Amino acid sequence: MSDSSNCGSGGGATTYPQLRIAAVFIVLIGSTSGALFPVLAKRTNLFRVPGAVFDFAKFFGSGVIIATAFIHLLSPALDELGSPCLSPAWQQYPYALALAMLSIFVIFIVELVAFRWGTSKLAALGMTHDPHGHGLGAHAAHGPERGGSLIRPDDDSNSEKISDDIETAHEDKQMDFNAAAQIIGVFILEFGVLLHSLLIGLTLAVNPDFKVLFVVIIFHQTFEGLGIGSRLAYLRLPKRYNYVAILAALLYGITTPLGIAVGLGVKSTYNPGSTTASIVSGVLDSLSAGILLYTGLVELIAHEFIFNKEIINASNGRVAYAISCMLFGTGIMALLGRWA
Repeated sequence: MSDSSNCGSGGGATTYPQLRIAAVFIVLIGSTSGALFPVLAKRTNLFRVPGAVFDFAKFFGSGVIIATAFIHLLSPALDELGSPCLSPAWQQYPYALALAMLSIFVIFIVELVAFRWGTSKLAALGMTHDPHGHGLGAHAAHGPERGGSLIRPDDDSNSEKISDDIETAHEDKQMDFNAAAQIIGVFILEFGVLLHSLLIGLTLAVNPDFKVLFVVIIFHQTFEGLGIGSRLAYLRLPKRYNYVAILAALLYGITTPLGIAVGLGVKSTYNPGSTTASIVSGVLDSLSAGILLYTGLVELIAHEFIFNKEIINASNGRVAYAISCMLFGTGIMALLGRWA
């Protein structure tokens, strides 16, 4: 076990106090701009951005999220829960990997139950939809393909016509189900990212290697914000739910600055290398890693490349471009893991 200066409850570093305070606002600008720009560019007329830029951001963002899960969450969790500051019992089992695995299955079961419940509600209305309808590029869409066509099992030319008001009510329920499914997907993705963002904000506030970490986190949060924002921009929601994407982007933007502010407030007592901090950070990083692994590999990559009809029918060049953008995002975030 390490000495008490590393494993005790003493405070963190107090150097560069003015710059640490300024970091709250600088990171706020970088994080919020990265997450909010794609959303505003897609959903408003404030910016005119070519479609190719959105495609790049979308696939780049998928790579960023996957690299974040492996390099910025799971790897630190292994170190934190394997810290020599912890009791020997923590060294006897790979708790970080087990917690990440648990997180993956919990998210899968929650999403499966929610999806089956929604499907049964639609079935009661005589409606079904394509479970692989992910051509929209949004995670956890679970809705119909582009155009929103409904599949009615008993629909033929001799069927009795349904009145317009019943038809409208049915379509509203379909839209509400699709919106709920996408909002659940947003919540899952945001939950994992926000825990991570809060923890790195706390760490930045008290870390002795502040200058290097500060620069890296600015890039880290901006790129991660672009990844989150590009997914939010592609949500297909009814107009009354348009605020969800903007609210989610703003929530991401304020989380790391909030962590920095909290860290500055408790810097005299908070030590990121202490026993308690190692356990809390390790557990939260492990759970967050599982969430982002599930989201990145299942909701983003699988639904984007395997179940997306646009990609299935696209040229080899288009598919190669999409994969290159994703690998570029993965590489950039993985490289940043060298310093943070």
